[in-house]
Order: sequence, then C-alpha cells, then structure tokens
Amino acid sequence: MAGLDPKLTGLSLDDLRARRSAKWTRYPDDVLPAWVAEMDFPVAEPIGVVLRRAIEGSDTGYANPDAGRLAEELAAFSARRMGWEIDPAQVVTCQDVVAGLTELLRVLTDPGDGVIITPPVYHPFFSLVPEAGRVSVEVPLIGGRELDLDGIEGAFAAGARALVLCNPHNPTGTVLDRSILERIAEIAARHDGWVLADEIHAPMALPGSEHVPFLAVSEEAAARGVSLVSASKAFNLAGLGCAQIVTAGQPARDAVWGLPGSARHCGHFGALAAEAAYAAGDGWLDGVIAVLEHNRRLLSELLAEHLPEVVYAEPEASYLAWLDVSALGLGADPAAEILERGRLALSPGTQFGAGGEGFVRLNFGTSPELLTEAVRRLAGAAGR
Repeated sequence: MAGLDPKLTGLSLDDLRARRSAKWTRYPDDVLPAWVAEMDFPVAEPIGVVLRRAIEGSDTGYANPDAGRLAEELAAFSARRMGWEIDPAQVVTCQDVVAGLTELLRVLTDPGDGVIITPPVYHPFFSLVPEAGRVSVEVPLIGGRELDLDGIEGAFAAGARALVLCNPHNPTGTVLDRSILERIAEIAARHDGWVLADEIHAPMALPGSEHVPFLAVSEEAAARGVSLVSASKAFNLAGLGCAQIVTAGQPARDAVWGLPGSARHCGHFGALAAEAAYAAGDGWLDGVIAVLEHNRRLLSELLAEHLPEVVYAEPEASYLAWLDVSALGLGADPAAEILERGRLALSPGTQFGAGGEGFVRLNFGTSPELLTEAVRRLAGAAGR
C-alpha cells in the first residue's frame, strides 16, 4: 500500500461501526457491508472545517446557496478536473440527483410520455419515472455493458420524449466515449427529445479513463441536454442533500428555470459542504482516487486467486464493482445467499433491472484490508 494516504485507509472496523449511516446500521455487526454507494473514508478536512464552523455558530437554518459561491466553485472545479466550462448562471441547486431528475421530467415532458432507461442501471430510475407520472421505456444494454443506440433511436421514434443517461454508468462503471455521446445528442435532436445526464460519478474517473460531460460534446447536446452533478458521491456527502442541475443553452436553460421553487431546495449543510469540496477538496479527492485505483486492481488479483469463476471487468470510474457470480452456484438471488452464508452484504444484481440476474454489486470504496475480507467472505459463501 505504498503511496496511499494512511488517513484514508486507517479507519478501523470499530470506527466504521460507530457510524449511524445506512451502510453501517442496516445489518447486524457480524455482517460486513459492501452494498450501498457510501465510502468508508474520513471526510475531507476543508469540508469538516466548514461544517464544524456552522455547528459552532448555530448556523443550522435554511439553505441559501446563492449567498455563497457554490455555482462559481463548481464551475472552477469542473474546469480544473474535467476541462468542462460551466456558466455559473446556468447552475440551479436541488435536493439530490434523483429528486432533480423527477422534477425535470415533470417540466420537460407531459404526463404519460415515455422515458428511456437502459438496464441494468441505477435502480431509483425505475421508480422516479412513474413517480413523475411518465412511463418507463426500457432499452437494455447490449451484452450488459454497451448502450443500444439503435434501440434508443427506435424508442424516441416510437414516441419517447426523454432519455435518462447514467454516465459514468452505475453499476458497470463504464465511461462513455465522446463519439457515443455525440450520437446520443444527434438522436435526441432528431426526435426533439431530451437527455437528462446523471453525471454524479464523473469526478471519480479512474486512471486511463476520461469523463466527457454530455453538455460539452456538441451544440445539440447543449440545447437538448441537462446534466445533474453533485459532490455527494466523490466526497461522500450523500446525507447532506445538495445536487446541482447544469445547462449550457436554450431551450434547456429556459426549461430548468421553469422548475418550481420547491424543486430547487437543498440542505444547508449540503450546500456549505459542496462549496468547500469544490473549492478545496482536490487533494483529498486525489488521495481517494489513488486508493480506488489500488483497490480495483487488488480486487482483480483477489478474485483471480480465490474465485476465478467470477467475471469482473474493472470499472473505469468510481468504486462499484459489477460482478457476475452466476458460476458460483448460489441460485437465483446470489446476494441473499452471500449474506446468509458469508455475512457479506452486497447489492443484488436484479435490483438494477433486466440483465442483472446472477450479478452482485460490490463497493470497494474502503480500505484494502476490508476489501480483502470481503473477498474472503465471498469465497466462504461459495464454499471455498
């Protein structure tokens, strides 16, 4: 583990079990949790400073992101990290990405309209579409990893009005090439459709990969696309509640400004933390990415040694491993068997829709020691 920041990898299991977040309280203490998208690292110090100051000053009221520099710091962060030029005047806050997607569908489409999703994919997509009063149109990934562009075009041609795009993709960790994004923008423009790009994992593109923001690929993407971003995944702030909706031109900008005031609400601590993360969190994030790079390689080595039957393609971004464990003979719901036999909590592949059968999602945003323990428990569940 030479070169890894010990402050990031040094939390003990006792330290982690003292947390009261969902990851560490859903299961009994004999279960090792590696399911929900929540990392095990200490909060970045610049964020801690801001939050402690707020608590000490009893600054616990309603959020007013416009009083600070959240939009400006997001723009500066995006330019530094991704070469993405954002106009701060085209940034609007919301509670989280899922809430933002739901509200955007309500203003961009009509009740009963079709909305394209591409399973296996982030599971809240399956509920947010009907919650918005729209109809899900599923266009499954080809081979479980590749977007079916012809299928997406066919769905738009048949009347779908929007595509919810997950890039970097959850659960596969795939990062889409610019050429694919350009084609998606062309398809949407041709059919007067919308692309809502969930880019929450974008800051965690791993070495060898580059995240291309959807709005930056073409004039068509800027006109018909809306991006949703947040510090919540990259900086482990999901409990604080603050995401950002980004546009790059009309008519998308006009549509977003049509959101009701309630849809622009976010958590006060979330806004403070996000601004601090974007302004001063680069060093911490670089350290996290180094740990994730180490862990995705370590996971390959551990599986090759102990469970060579498991099919694992190293993700190009973030800290989620999409594992095909169907060869282990753990039945139709392998996650349940792994939990029961190995006391390891993973996300079931079926949660992510068609194509998730026989898969589990493992969170490797933890210390190398706990990742090694997770694989040991997985092997134990398989009788190895």
